Amino acid sequence: MPWPRAGEVRHNEASPRSGRPGGEEGQVAMERGAVVLVVDDEAGIVALLRDFLEANGFGVLVAREGDEALATLARERVDCLLLDVMMPGLSGFDLCRRIRATSGVPILFLTARDGDSDKIRGLGLGGDDYIVKSATPGEVVARVKAVLRRADHGPSVPPATACAALDFGRLVLDVPAHEARVAGQPVPMTAREFALLRLLAEHPRQVFGREALFARIWGNYGDQSTITVHIRRLREKIEEDPAHPRYIVTVWGVGYRFEGVRQ
Repeated sequence: MPWPRAGEVRHNEASPRSGRPGGEEGQVAMERGAVVLVVDDEAGIVALLRDFLEANGFGVLVAREGDEALATLARERVDCLLLDVMMPGLSGFDLCRRIRATSGVPILFLTARDGDSDKIRGLGLGGDDYIVKSATPGEVVARVKAVLRRADHGPSVPPATACAALDFGRLVLDVPAHEARVAGQPVPMTAREFALLRLLAEHPRQVFGREALFARIWGNYGDQSTITVHIRRLREKIEEDPAHPRYIVTVWGVGYRFEGVRQ
């Protein structure tokens, strides 16, 4: 199968619209025209992923290295990235850092290494999932669908409370404005960082396990280690001393709880 040109979108003729592979979720993907950018310098892996993605109704863009991916993102609509960690030129981590400076597009890392340090680093840089290349193509497609569903529906959090703000003195969460302030200064947060902080703050002294937090904010598919990464990032943003947190407290062996008195 010929290697596609960078920026080329291909759709499989045998799409889920005609009852072919992909099922109901694949049809949803095709109907919304979801496009996946695969960034990898290994032709065999790209071809395999492209075939499975197209069979499930996705459009596919291909880039072989970081600069090519950035150029594609600048001129094409992309709904999701499958991003190799080890590439010539920009690494996947460096590319993720540059993308996250301007875009919240879902990013799933692909790597040949199954190490916790790489996984934590990727999630800490803003990756949405981390997939080892030993995973089956079917699992990769399932994770793409899951991350796109989460992106469509947003974090699963309760509706806004009647009170416009959750005021804990030094820390204030303005729920309608989707803004957190520390000592009167706005603190930039991603959608899921704010959703996680809001969930904890709305239930002070209630302990949440990692599984419960993941299910409420991310859904039921993905890597639960992202909870640890997001808690660490929240502490760095809202705590005076992140090593000795005042607001988000670890309950060892159980999970996390929020300590704070409403003003």
